[in-house]
Amino acid sequence: MQVLMGQLLIGLINGAFYAVLSLGLAIIFGMLNIVNFAHGAMYMLGAFVAWMGLTYLGINYWASLLVAPLVVGLLGVLIERFLLSRLYKLDPLYGLLLTFGLALIFEGLFRRFYGVSGQQYSVPRELAGGRNLGFMFLPNYRGWVIVAALVVCFATWFLIERTKLGAYLRAGTENAKLLQSFGVNVPLLITLTYAYGVGMAALAGVLAAPIYQVSALMGSSLIIVVFAVVVIGGMGSILGSILTGLGLGLLQGLTKAFYPEASNAVIFLIMALVLLVRPTGLFGKEA
Repeated sequence: MQVLMGQLLIGLINGAFYAVLSLGLAIIFGMLNIVNFAHGAMYMLGAFVAWMGLTYLGINYWASLLVAPLVVGLLGVLIERFLLSRLYKLDPLYGLLLTFGLALIFEGLFRRFYGVSGQQYSVPRELAGGRNLGFMFLPNYRGWVIVAALVVCFATWFLIERTKLGAYLRAGTENAKLLQSFGVNVPLLITLTYAYGVGMAALAGVLAAPIYQVSALMGSSLIIVVFAVVVIGGMGSILGSILTGLGLGLLQGLTKAFYPEASNAVIFLIMALVLLVRPTGLFGKEA
């Protein structure tokens, strides 16, 4: 039972990261119709901003939760304004190729200066230790990651589904020209959407930094799984990204407990089955 619960905990933590990252991807795809292959690089940049802030500037973990998304979000503004905005009238393949190239550039730069061995980032003192739940030992920081990810996902869902700004976002995905005719600054809305999406990836990077080593390869090793999560949930589906990310994380943990050899393949197997039965994804809509 302890082994099973431990693996389910690991799966839930992975699922929390899948949910936050796939949610950012879904927001960007829904508004910009761009498959953002640079999302894993933004996740890596968020972790490195936190690590460099602590190492060189003394910025602690709690401040990094705000600083890293802002820094990476500002970078996202520059990318969207000067690069992606030139591709909206072209085939979506060009956006995919551009973001894939950006991911390679960022990864190459950090590999050049920091290598691939990884940097350690300490757990904040307030979240050190753990607690005995009787059936398992729960590290405080891992519990915090799960709670923080759920709060971020719920807040994002509420923003998009229950606020006026979210109504503008959803309207922009349906008919941007009509929305602009009502006086809404659609280009600014698109820029802020991309910045928010990559900012969420950076926040996930800060949350991951004390658990995993801060490495130039940490994004590339995760982004393929996150894309599979988005495809299973439905491209552009907010609720689908959240539920699918958490559910697949738990399923992956359960697989590790009973058949570890299949744990890395189970998500892609499910993706193949979903695409055969429902190509739009579990929560996706027909075009």
